[in-house]
Amino acid sequence: MEDDIRLQEHLIKMLDMPEDITCLFAVSSAEEALEKIPAHHPDVVLMDINLPGISGIDCIRDLKKKLPRLEVVMLTAYEVDDNIFRALKEGASGYLLKSSTPEDIYNAIRDVYSGGAPFSSHIARKVAQYFRAEKDIEDENEKLTPREKDVLRLLASGYIYKEVADQLDISLETVRTYVKRICLKLHVRSRVEAIIKYRS
Repeated sequence: MEDDIRLQEHLIKMLDMPEDITCLFAVSSAEEALEKIPAHHPDVVLMDINLPGISGIDCIRDLKKKLPRLEVVMLTAYEVDDNIFRALKEGASGYLLKSSTPEDIYNAIRDVYSGGAPFSSHIARKVAQYFRAEKDIEDENEKLTPREKDVLRLLASGYIYKEVADQLDISLETVRTYVKRICLKLHVRSRVEAIIKYRS
């Protein structure tokens, strides 16, 4: 799926070159894709994000409801973290940049058809960094004592310091001390940043 007609024509010619890959059709919008793809049942779909009307990411979600086994590889110019993870969440199995070589695209189609998950190297690094950051947050949260976790949980639920003190039967000064320790352990500067990190 590609709304740039010249690029679409280029992709069609390119995809007709390998003997083991057949381009069934190309569409320029998500609306057209939602009509044609379920009717033709392709094995793999190359999907752009920036389409007129419904976005490519929302299109994946709707296609997956009709064709749960459909393999979708994003082929886009966008490498924004939010786009990557939204696309994967909605069911994309791979994510390539339009700067990829024809051979990279051929291999991605073969890979996803065989059960793989192809990614451009830049995208793979972003995914790895995301999960590394998630692990760091988990490790930092594990450093908190059970009582510090109780204080942070109550603060994240909207309790003010005095209410936290009453809930845990401790003094107001003790709550402040716990918050200082929590901030140190989580490497943040304020109670608000600690809550944001706790919720992420």
